[in-house]
Amino acid sequence: YTHHGESKVVPNVQGMASGKAMEALTLSKLRAAIIDSCYVADVPAGTIVDQKPAAGARVKEGRQIYLTICTNRTPVRTLPDVIDNSSAREAAARLTAAGFKLTENVYIDGEKEWVYGVRYQGRELAGGAKIPVGATVTLVVGSGDMLTEGANDSTAILEDAATDALNNDSDNSWF
Repeated sequence: YTHHGESKVVPNVQGMASGKAMEALTLSKLRAAIIDSCYVADVPAGTIVDQKPAAGARVKEGRQIYLTICTNRTPVRTLPDVIDNSSAREAAARLTAAGFKLTENVYIDGEKEWVYGVRYQGRELAGGAKIPVGATVTLVVGSGDMLTEGANDSTAILEDAATDALNNDSDNSWF
């Protein structure tokens, strides 16, 4: 009744398309059940990525073999809060750690190396945006030009105001 001592060798179905894997297991007089899915970037959707029991194990005829297949849905992740909140270096480290790839920074007028935005596929992202893991993003970073110009302009305005005050105030009692 239990077929003591009789067994089948589990075929290796990892790397096969799910249909072919099911067929191979059926020909071996084993049953197949897809129990889970995962995402692997370099593996086509529907490919078997794991099996239990493992290939080469000896099991009874009719035993169920549990399969994990690769899904075609890329998981998404929330963009870390780096916009107007960190330096380019810090933002790059946080984005890389979160699983994103980076292109060359785009520079705009602003405080040197300060992150003013993040772009994905040519559009600006808002904080908390969800994008695919492994996506390539671009940091929009300040070049330092505006800060220098602004400082010079502010200094010139203050100097002009002080000169005007001195010229218009004959007794200079406010010093």
